[in-house]
Amino acid sequence: MTSVKATRPIPFGDILEAAGAWLLALVWIAPLLFAAWASLHAPGQALDFSLDAPFTLENYRAAWAAAPWPTYALNTLLLVSFTLAGQLVLCTLAGYAFARFSFPGREALFVLVLLQLFILPEVLIVENYAMAARLGLIDSIAGMGLPYVASAFGIFLLRQAFKSVPLELEEAARVEGCSFMGVLWRVYVPAARPVYLAYALVSVATHWNNFLWPLIVTNAPATRPLTVGLSLFGAPESGVNISIISAATLMVVAPLMMAFLIFQRQFIQAFLRAGIR
Repeated sequence: MTSVKATRPIPFGDILEAAGAWLLALVWIAPLLFAAWASLHAPGQALDFSLDAPFTLENYRAAWAAAPWPTYALNTLLLVSFTLAGQLVLCTLAGYAFARFSFPGREALFVLVLLQLFILPEVLIVENYAMAARLGLIDSIAGMGLPYVASAFGIFLLRQAFKSVPLELEEAARVEGCSFMGVLWRVYVPAARPVYLAYALVSVATHWNNFLWPLIVTNAPATRPLTVGLSLFGAPESGVNISIISAATLMVVAPLMMAFLIFQRQFIQAFLRAGIR
């Protein structure tokens, strides 16, 4: 006689949680699906959602020819690279100082750094613009990136990562004759590599999508990033064509989407290992 193994019923809470996750995923991806649909159909057929409507790539060709997208993409790459490089250098040095050096007023100074997290960048736009004008950085990559180089979040994240490194490793490196910078480079930076990866992904995504400050500080098409170029491309005075605008939008977000799909495993693991300890 064969026995039938009883299956344990799925708890209602798990079903509700799964349904909520699917609903949130659908809400999140719905605008992207609509943009993909509109970009592959003629303007008159983008909103009727007819399955018989023919697909076309003409919208991508028209969008590509309507603006200097290679220049915008190069400016965006230079902007995120310049900003990330400055952030990694400054945040590493500041995080190392706050984590391993004792000096008068260290805790008070660290609190002042953390207060930056409560100040929206938009509050400082006027002062940042005045400073960029005095330094002659209007219409430049440096002018767009410098206000974000000193990142309080990056300093806090790396300070926490450095504090979790055992002091025995630093002492062993000091015995071997390493200087303070040698200890930082050979001990702390390799130990915090997952944190660096997580922070780099967040920084690149944030500044790739940054819009307001680049819009204010740039005037010429030769220095505009993708976000500013896309906003001017889709301005009402240039004509609203939902299909072409959707195609241009997908071209702008495609690099980040591809990078996430390729490195999603490393992205998730980096954040799991970069938890605040």
